[in-house]
Amino acid sequence: MSQSLLAALQPPPADPILALGGLFAADPRPGKIDLGIGIYKDEAGATPIMRSVKAAEHRLLDTRTTKRYVGARGDRQFAAAMIDMVFGTATDSGRVASLQAPGGTGALRVLAQFLAAVRPEATVWLPDPTWLNHEAIFAAVGLKTAYYPYYDRERSELRFDALCERLHSAAPGDIVLLHGCCHNPSGADLDEAQWRTLAGLLLERDLIPFVDIAYQGFGRGLDEDALGLRILAEQLPELLAASSCSKNFGLYSERVGCAMVLARNPREAEIATARMTVHARTLYSMPPDHGAAIVRTILEDDGLLTDWRSELAAIREDMNGKRLRLAKAFRQASGTDEFGYLAHGFGMFSLLTLSPAQIEHARSAFGIYIVEDGRINVAGLPTSGIDDFAEAILAIRKAR
Repeated sequence: MSQSLLAALQPPPADPILALGGLFAADPRPGKIDLGIGIYKDEAGATPIMRSVKAAEHRLLDTRTTKRYVGARGDRQFAAAMIDMVFGTATDSGRVASLQAPGGTGALRVLAQFLAAVRPEATVWLPDPTWLNHEAIFAAVGLKTAYYPYYDRERSELRFDALCERLHSAAPGDIVLLHGCCHNPSGADLDEAQWRTLAGLLLERDLIPFVDIAYQGFGRGLDEDALGLRILAEQLPELLAASSCSKNFGLYSERVGCAMVLARNPREAEIATARMTVHARTLYSMPPDHGAAIVRTILEDDGLLTDWRSELAAIREDMNGKRLRLAKAFRQASGTDEFGYLAHGFGMFSLLTLSPAQIEHARSAFGIYIVEDGRINVAGLPTSGIDDFAEAILAIRKAR
């Protein structure tokens, strides 16, 4: 008998976020709280479909006559609308190569594959900390990664001076991954002055920015959250950007993203689009159409666009309100402002300084599910449970 194909196969390391979701699903306790995976939840714990999304879907249902492939490049009108939403007037849209991708992760992977082909010797510099999947995506295409300081967990503040110092050691042509807004996992964002300083440093050192902008509209506003990327686009000749519609359109399961490359001129942009299309063809062949069609329908219709902006603003205000209430709850329960930083972050996530044992205790004793690095999804907290959550975390820290 021939040797088994799978005999030597070992289980892969568990994804911390997905594994946590499995543990949460198996927990029978009614009062459990899932602060792991990054999805927005309303007060009832549901992740609702936006009105504007439903309206766009109804319109598509009434008018569409086929389910044919959209091609490896995807919906070109969608991609054009995404360039406008992300870049605004910061650059000539003709300089931006674009490709519809299956989610923000799909966009990241296509762009990683693109970099591996055009700049295989480059190191990709990642912020410390960053989204747990970033390193794995670049490793999968054979690119080297290194880290630059971004956030001090103990002091709960940005390490901007250390960031700049470390990037001075990067080699010309290296890639610097940046979170466009709503940094995952800290929620701590660069301000305008820091973005401008960083743009000057990248230009001086001949470094190429790669902006992951997965949460546009969740921080300060659609245009405000794109400010950093637009500053880079105005000052640098080239950059890469991966955008997602999972969060701001609530299209988590539809997998809607866009891979974009700002080139020096329209001719180079056309070549970059063609190269990305080749990579997409070998990775997944054709992207799903429905979600991108929903986004395009909304962005091209004034009425739907206005309604979507209003819904997005309400979600943003709810998350920012939860941040304020959470910081206040910790202040009242502890008598200190140790957790005041929670009120100054943006987007879904923040970090709590907890040991692995404390995170395990939170899960076993209180049914509070937190990612192993201490990241919490603020949007997953029910407003009615914020005071109890703060008291539970303080009790856990005091006990261990």
